[in-house]
Amino acid sequence: MCRLYDPTEGSITLDGIDLRQFETTALRREISIIFQDYAKYHLTAQENIWFGNIDLPSDHEKIVTAARHSGADNVISRLPNGYETILGKWFEDGEELSIGEWQKVALARAFLRDAQIIVLDEPTSAMDAKAEYQVFKKFHQLAQGKTAILISHRLSTVRMADRIYVLNGGKITESGTHEELMRLGGTYAYLFETQAQYYT
Repeated sequence: MCRLYDPTEGSITLDGIDLRQFETTALRREISIIFQDYAKYHLTAQENIWFGNIDLPSDHEKIVTAARHSGADNVISRLPNGYETILGKWFEDGEELSIGEWQKVALARAFLRDAQIIVLDEPTSAMDAKAEYQVFKKFHQLAQGKTAILISHRLSTVRMADRIYVLNGGKITESGTHEELMRLGGTYAYLFETQAQYYT
């Protein structure tokens, strides 16, 4: 999708246009991705978030807003030097974060970018249920009018999606809303009900 490499067969289209027809830099400017193995920069908290959109001058107010949306602001406000605290233990005075806290910083980076296409790959896997709920509630608001792709094995996080796709063996085997897929009684319904047993 970001054209890090092109498909060896077939094509990927955006609004019916082959991605190879877009200028690569312009295309990447409109996409924000948070991978499972997000980057941890051993720099200040502010710089960590600013890397989400280095095309813009470092704007503290926008960085704080993005951090509030992701829940990272609560973490950063407890650090010795707030947004000027160096994260990670590479440097002697650096502060190490938990996996869930790093995840919130990475999400803030994605929110700062304000791209038209947002891809989140298991973005809250290390967060507790309450933190995850808050992040997705805010994410749902921020994604209005944009294309958001959420990749997750935790099905409670995808039920709010406009459309859910079930992939098996590299192919789409089911698609629909949460309600439609539950009525279908296929793989999605089975997996959702199996996971739901652990929450009741």
